[in-house]
Formats: sequence, structure tokens, C-alpha cells
Amino acid sequence: MMTIPEWPQSDEREAEMLRQVLSSPQWGGFHPFVAEFERSFAAYQHSQHAISAANGTLTLELALPLLGVSPGDEVILPAISFISSASAISRVGAIPVFVDIEESSFNIDAARVQQAITPRTKAVMAVHFGGVLCDIPSLQQLCSARGLMLLEDAAHAHGAEWQGRRAGSFGRMASFSFQNGKVLTSGEGGALLTSDDSLAEQARSLANCGRKLGCNFYEHYRIGTNFRMTAFQAAVLLCQLEKLPAQIQRRTQNAKLLKHLLQDVEEIVWQQEPAQQTQNPQYLLTGRLKNPAIDHREFCAHLSAQKIPCAPFYPHTLYQNPVFHNAPCRVMPCPVSEARLKDAFWLGHRLLLAGEETIHECAQAMRAAILSLHLAQV
Repeated sequence: MMTIPEWPQSDEREAEMLRQVLSSPQWGGFHPFVAEFERSFAAYQHSQHAISAANGTLTLELALPLLGVSPGDEVILPAISFISSASAISRVGAIPVFVDIEESSFNIDAARVQQAITPRTKAVMAVHFGGVLCDIPSLQQLCSARGLMLLEDAAHAHGAEWQGRRAGSFGRMASFSFQNGKVLTSGEGGALLTSDDSLAEQARSLANCGRKLGCNFYEHYRIGTNFRMTAFQAAVLLCQLEKLPAQIQRRTQNAKLLKHLLQDVEEIVWQQEPAQQTQNPQYLLTGRLKNPAIDHREFCAHLSAQKIPCAPFYPHTLYQNPVFHNAPCRVMPCPVSEARLKDAFWLGHRLLLAGEETIHECAQAMRAAILSLHLAQV
């Protein structure tokens, strides 16, 4: 039986930090650990400011109005992502506009974005799927030329780099998630990044009941709300951030090894990274099965039976969710997105923290699953 690590992982370091919070008089968002994590995470992602929050869905909802997105405006996003990418747009009264993804990268197609722009378009949401970065230069150039805001949904992209520059530093703002399965996790949590001082001040105030830094606790200057992260979340995240670089290095080595071991298996086509990507956190190791006769769900079931964390791709696009049968949206043709529903799969990142022997065993299991499903078709 393969030895595949569980996730999340913790040790005495997290326990000690949590004890420090428990023994303090402040367990909430005003504990020094929260500010310390914000500074550390912003620096790690090459941004000037991080505004922490209870989760990453809230940071998306916080960002959109700050970028000038108002009810009735349109925000363009890929048809493939988690529901929060789209629901955040709807919850601020704007209209999600779903466009197709690139064949090779599984990320938003800049050419399709350009085709979807109308006078109502206000922003583009770039979702870095699985840790693979979008075509950043094309999206930046397009947004600049058309006067649009670029918002990065970097929920999968902690530590991801484009020519040494990290995700979250390319758009006007960027949202990160620290949900239970993420490579940087506190169970739940989120952060909004920006290098714009004015946007950072507004975001921090809105997320903290409309207060201003240095002013009386009971003075409120904006209609804000409470999105604050707790000290417990920040304590765990500080520890997890210390471990993240080594974990990314190990995942990267194992991802390369697994792909090398399966390089002769033509049926598997892996998600392609842009040549300019200098670091991938490997949140998901995503691929597709080229042979349409092989059912990707059966392939995943073969691997799951051996405790390998493998799952079929999303069961539907964002716009095929029941909620968007009624909620306002606009859908551009998305043939690539719909094709991936039928043939794509992903391997969870905890697999890539395993030992080299386990990676070899996983490759053998994947090869055997392909062969078995091939024979079943004969």
C-alpha cells in the first residue's frame, strides 16, 4: 500500500503558536499575529499590502466594489473555476460573463476575453488554475488598452511565479484562499493583496467595520462590515508559511518525476505551464485523457480505490450550475471548457509530498489503470 501523506499537516510549532493565542487576552483579529501574517504574506507574494479575512470568498467580494464594479457592470471570468469566483460577482450585483479556457493551460483565454468585452465591462478576473499562471502579459495589456481592472483569483497560486515575480502582484488586487485543502491553509481564511496604498486603506477599513487605523474603536467612517481573520487562523498560517517553500520544492520535484515516469503514456496530456512560469505550487496536478474511449471517471475510480487522491474534473462549467439558470449572466461559446468536463482529472497536492517510492508506485498504478480500461474496450 502506498504511503501518501494526509493534509493538512501540523507539528509542535503550530501547537505552540496556538497556545500563545490561548494564553493572550486577544483571540480575535486585533492580535499581533494577524498583522504579522499580513506583512509576511504580502512580502512573500511580492505585494505591498495584505488585508486578511475569514475566507477567500469574502476577499473576492471585498475587492470588486473597490475596483469600481457596480450593480449592472460586467466582469469577465473563465467558465472553469470554483463557484466563489462567479458568486462574488453576482453578490455585488454585477453580471458574470463566462468565457472559454485555453486548450493547453486550462486557464482563461485572453483572445476570448477580448471578444467578450462590451461597454458594460468593468473588470477581468484571472483565475490561476491549479497553480498554473494565466497569460499575464496578454491580460495586462488588454486591460490597460481597454481601461479595465484586472483582479487575480489566486486561490490556487500561493508562491506561483512568472519570471520570478509572484502571483498577486500583477492585478490591481488579488484574492487568496487558505481553505482546508490549499497548499497554505488555516482550515478557512483569506487575504486580499494590493500594492495600491489607497485601495489597501479602503479595503482594511471596509473589512473592519468602517474604522480607520489609529482612530477611536467606536468611530466608523464607512459602511463596512466584519471580515476579520482570527488570531488562531493567523497563528497557524504563520507556521504554514514557514514550511511552504520546502513543500513547494518537494511537490515540484515529485511532479517532474511522475510526469517523467509516464512520458511514454500518450493517453495522458498534462496541463501545460507557460514557459515564463518559474515556480508552480502544484496545488493540483491536472491532466486529461486523450483517448475518448477511456472514461475519466473510471480512471479516477481505479486510482481512488488504491487511496491515490485522484478526482474527475468539475462535473459542469460555472454557467451550468443551477444557480445560473436564473441569476443574470452572459455566456460566450465555451467548447474547450465543456470538452474538459468529459476527459480531465486532477491529482491532489498531498500526493506530491510523498516519498519517491510512492511516486513510482503511483505511476505504475496510473499506467495499469490506462491498460485495464484499454482492454475493457477491446
